Amino acid sequence: MDSVDHINIDVNDLEACYQFYRDELALTELRPPESFQGDHAMFEAGDTVVTLVETGRADRWGHRQLAHPLDKSHLAFRAEPSTYDRFVETFADQFPNQGPYDWGESEGYYFLDPDGNLLEVVTDIRQSIRRDQPLLTHDDVTD
Repeated sequence: MDSVDHINIDVNDLEACYQFYRDELALTELRPPESFQGDHAMFEAGDTVVTLVETGRADRWGHRQLAHPLDKSHLAFRAEPSTYDRFVETFADQFPNQGPYDWGESEGYYFLDPDGNLLEVVTDIRQSIRRDQPLLTHDDVTD
């Protein structure tokens, strides 16, 4: 395999998620919902295409169901430190143990989209602005 070509994300509310991925995540729009015969929207993140598909099968995870993000599959986006810090501030307190996580060469923080799909934003740990929050590791999280 050379790379990931695209990723499909199940959503229940295409319009809300379309606006979230376009406006909050600032992904590059490739095809808006009205350009498809069906309930899709297509974005680009670097060299990877992210497609939202309104299937009605989104995970709908929330603070009650998600004890910690390390036991759930997710999509992670790399961001500059200033963007990373904005996501940490904007999506704080959605569920326990969101982060920040020390991943060695990087730092990560988890959050949910409008349909409860788990996402992560990652930045270079050497550049991120240190907060008074301790950095978690995989070993810090228990059920």
